[in-house]
Amino acid sequence: MRTFLKTAATALAMWTACQGAGAAEPIRIGLCYDLTKSYHFITPQVAQAARDYANLINAKGGIGGRQLDISVQDHGNEPQRGLECYERLKREGVMVFDFMSTPVARAALPRVMQDGNIMIQAFHGRADAVDGEVFKSVFPLGPTYWGQAANMVSYIKRQAGTNFKKTKIAYLYIDYPLGHEPIPVLQELQKREGFELQMFPYPLPGNDMSSAMSQLRRYQPDWIIHWGIGPMNVVAVKELKRNGIALDKFITVNWINEVDINNIGADAAKGLKRSSVVIGGGTEHPLLREISKDLYDKGKGSGDRKFLSDSYYNLGLAMYSTVFEGVRVAAKDGTPLTAEKIRKGMESLRNYDANGLMAPLTLTAQDHGGGGKTRIDMWDGSKWVPQIDWSADYTDLVWSTVKQHSADFAKSGK
Repeated sequence: MRTFLKTAATALAMWTACQGAGAAEPIRIGLCYDLTKSYHFITPQVAQAARDYANLINAKGGIGGRQLDISVQDHGNEPQRGLECYERLKREGVMVFDFMSTPVARAALPRVMQDGNIMIQAFHGRADAVDGEVFKSVFPLGPTYWGQAANMVSYIKRQAGTNFKKTKIAYLYIDYPLGHEPIPVLQELQKREGFELQMFPYPLPGNDMSSAMSQLRRYQPDWIIHWGIGPMNVVAVKELKRNGIALDKFITVNWINEVDINNIGADAAKGLKRSSVVIGGGTEHPLLREISKDLYDKGKGSGDRKFLSDSYYNLGLAMYSTVFEGVRVAAKDGTPLTAEKIRKGMESLRNYDANGLMAPLTLTAQDHGGGGKTRIDMWDGSKWVPQIDWSADYTDLVWSTVKQHSADFAKSGK
């Protein structure tokens, strides 16, 4: 009887375990996005990419036998709605959040950190959040704007060679916090390297650059660094052409995609350069081919198929390839899957290039940005062509700036 009872108990335990495994809770990730106002030029593509890649993984059994559940909700770029989205999804068991809006991300960050949840903050929000020692549960997963500006100057230095001290750089930017952020780094680099630097701001919403362009034309710069997003690039390029300024010395920040190129004109945009954080758009990448074949050919895609060739879709794939890999590492530690395990999983990634979509990231407890590498790509009339390999330069200055700001946050919480 004792043997029978022992055997029965063992069988019951095994059956219960199997049942529990079969009914494992999904891994929930919350994308509280601005889908309707300021950031809608990018959020649909990123959300679509995250869902597509999750569905591809789910079709193969998920992560550790658990399905990925991507919840996408609109906060309209309003901090209060973003906080409401966070609290609502937190109650539903979400531990990983992404807000894709600087105002909302900055408002939510203290609460997410206090709760110990994970916040993905790629290419928005606080630049100093790459400091993992202060922002322990926040992951920017890429270069800061300070790093991008430094890498642009480094590229110009390579092109100028021994004439760098005689080089005239124009900084054309939206007169708004987005455009203000790189200025201290640019000014410090000007002091360090000795090149000439002049500022050319233009007002919101960025559709009137006539005054700035008139001044820029008179300045006759050797290079132009531009800080603006989406349609601002279209206006800038058209104004440059109207003023007879060649595009081959124009470098814009990463926020330009194939939609903007089409609005400029594929041939008219020849020579334009950008600071790239992921590979250019197109459908030849192996992961994109797999998504196209296994999802879209079967009517299972998460959005419009045309976005598969968009740089912002690639950005979403790169971001969530990295997130899912961190979760995969965390899941190896067994159940329950906690935010702390996910944090450690993310911090264990070494030279991870998101399936070849971006520069290799090495995330540590100290650096949640992954190294800050970018490259310069040029539009050749039909595609983006890399001009240099992935690199990060002036890292001492960039990290000095990071530490200065993160120390202020550590003291004041602001």
